[in-house]
Amino acid sequence: MPNLRRGVFVMLMLFLSAPLPRAAGRTPEEAGKVAQRVLERAIVIDLHSDTTQMMLDEGYDLAEPDSLFMVSIPKMRQGHLGAAFFSVWVSVDWPKGNIVQRALDEIDVIHEQVARHSDALGLASTADDIVRLHGQNKIAILMGLEGGHAIRNDLRLLDIYYRLGARYMTLTHTAHTDWAESSGQRARGRGLSDLGRQVVGRMNRLGMMVDISHVSDKTFFDTLSATKAPVIASHSSCRALCAQPRNMTDEMIRALAKNGGVMYINFYSAFLDPTYAAAQKKVSAKRKAEFAAVSKRFAHDRKRLAEELRRIYARYEAALPTPSFERIADHIDHAVRVGGIDHVGLGSDFDGIDSAPRGMEDVSKLPNLVRELARRGYSEEDLEKILGGNTLRVMRQVEDAAGKLQAGE
Repeated sequence: MPNLRRGVFVMLMLFLSAPLPRAAGRTPEEAGKVAQRVLERAIVIDLHSDTTQMMLDEGYDLAEPDSLFMVSIPKMRQGHLGAAFFSVWVSVDWPKGNIVQRALDEIDVIHEQVARHSDALGLASTADDIVRLHGQNKIAILMGLEGGHAIRNDLRLLDIYYRLGARYMTLTHTAHTDWAESSGQRARGRGLSDLGRQVVGRMNRLGMMVDISHVSDKTFFDTLSATKAPVIASHSSCRALCAQPRNMTDEMIRALAKNGGVMYINFYSAFLDPTYAAAQKKVSAKRKAEFAAVSKRFAHDRKRLAEELRRIYARYEAALPTPSFERIADHIDHAVRVGGIDHVGLGSDFDGIDSAPRGMEDVSKLPNLVRELARRGYSEEDLEKILGGNTLRVMRQVEDAAGKLQAGE
């Protein structure tokens, strides 16, 4: 009898915590009309793009009309993108003495591209900036610092990166820092250290969003305990649908929602689909060996190296079971069901991933996803939240929290 009562109680709680049902599914024609209306007025925001590396190392110009990359001005226009966070990422294997210089070089090239294409792009620092630039028919460009190793354990560097435009920092990348554990290495059970809590506190005071993508599960929960503002997961998907350490468990999604934060679904095929991930794992060693050989051969020609690496990627990808873009919608569905409509957004990881789903090969294909979500019955209001409204809300909350902390409230 006690087990029966417990079962009824659990079912009741699940019912009460579930989001309200969406409208009935629409026909493709109806979905297309809904998507078009939404795309005409929504501010579509992508929280994570790695195109910065190509701009710096290969001299890539965002206005290039026939770009080989996933992100360009023409493709952003075609995809109705209103704002993009470009990643300032330095490999954890980069020589430690040059990490800060590399990060500054990346920030500089982003500023340079915005200045070069000021007719189409504008640098944004706040949520209001994004709205203002959207009203001018410009794409807002923002920056996210990916990996806390870039501050070299020096809180003053956070202030510098913030002044230069960084509006979030991912606490770790693929390796532990001295103050936070990463999901990319074996957990040590330490989570966030005292210095790590100081980092979070400094970010809260600056108005820099705390990003928990790439951190270990313990670091995630330690961060929620330390923060005085909502946090984000700039490019993470759902672990219940694809069991990758980089993805978020349902418990984490619920905790993030309770914090007021937002998780942004990553478009990487291996984080979306377990069948693809398993097939990729089988060929990873062979592919890695080819990468190493090419990297050695073209070590002094970064542009040629990038071209050769892309060829290898394409050859392997053609033989793998790449999922459809509908798999992104599955993860959005799950995140909404678990955490609620106010806590989900888009964090593509374009130009930082070697495989995107079919139908989502680059940023120009974003309308495909909007049409699919509309077909599944999402309201126009909810679509606007997922596409960018949730981001504007969380940015404003972080900005407001910073103002109160600076005022001593």
